[in-house]
Amino acid sequence: MANDMKIAIVTDAWVPQVNGVVRTLQSVSTELVRDGHEVLIISPNDYRSIPCPSYPEIRLAFTRPSAIGARLAAFGPDAIHLSTEGPLGLVARRWCLRREIPFTTAYHTQFPQYIAQRTRLPASVFWPYIEWFHKRSERILVATESVRGDLRERGLRQLAHWGRGVDVAQFSPGAPQPEAFARLERPIQLYVGRVAIEKNIEAFLLTRHAGTRVIVGDGPARAMLEARYRDAVFTGSLFGADLAAAYAGADVFVFPSRTDTFGLVMIEALASGTPVAAYPVSGPVDIVTPDVGALNENLETAIGEALKRNRADCAEYGSQFGWRASAKQFVDALCPLAPAGMIVERLALRASPF
Repeated sequence: MANDMKIAIVTDAWVPQVNGVVRTLQSVSTELVRDGHEVLIISPNDYRSIPCPSYPEIRLAFTRPSAIGARLAAFGPDAIHLSTEGPLGLVARRWCLRREIPFTTAYHTQFPQYIAQRTRLPASVFWPYIEWFHKRSERILVATESVRGDLRERGLRQLAHWGRGVDVAQFSPGAPQPEAFARLERPIQLYVGRVAIEKNIEAFLLTRHAGTRVIVGDGPARAMLEARYRDAVFTGSLFGADLAAAYAGADVFVFPSRTDTFGLVMIEALASGTPVAAYPVSGPVDIVTPDVGALNENLETAIGEALKRNRADCAEYGSQFGWRASAKQFVDALCPLAPAGMIVERLALRASPF
């Protein structure tokens, strides 16, 4: 696709949320602007919103399709990308379909499994919505071959690869280690991410490998887990140099989630020289090789094996993931709004509330 594009991204996940989707969109948007593109982010910050039940950090924004359509029409995008399946993605999808405007989508999270853990309903209840939401997308952007296979089996075949990156200037083995780590029993076993039930953190906290378990992040499950597991260290959210120091200072990074499609934190840890222990599920199986970590259904066994890996090998492997390549993959997967005359006419149809 051509340079100097105007790219509209509609997302239900945006700052101040702290998660992999937000970091991905921020990092890719930075690269897009650097390459001369103009990017419009339509997020919950732009509309009236309410806290998500049981997860108040996430805001659910509600507006009419015409409101999003008016912003898209004023921007005049060359491509529209719907990043999430939430309320904003839903109304933007409706607006585009009514005007026969092509769009792309992305599958960032194992949404059915994620919701199943929060509602205690089977994931099969939620898959029809995912299939319906993405079915009319021109291309569905996925990060790994595992996810590509899962979606293909469900009849979603218009799939394009969109990998993830890491800021190697920030995350590296040379980052100064946190002073607090000097007082902790080794090996330090680190988790970074949202502290929420779907991240399966309790499975990590139940392991009994010698050393100290450190939880970096915040979320609705933190108070419960902190009260229940007093031998673990909960730091709250860390950013910038403090986060880089935590990665570099740990002896092993533990990724207990079974619902992530990629796991951006894993490559941040690897770029910092820290091996990864995880379950052999989608995400880890696509990233973690035997040289840089260990995958096992027994997480304690995975931790013990990962601790044997060479940190220099981890850092070299992690540094291969770049945001510039990720941004190029994103642009290549977009669907141009053409012919130009027709799309201008359709974008002007914004008086209708539907």
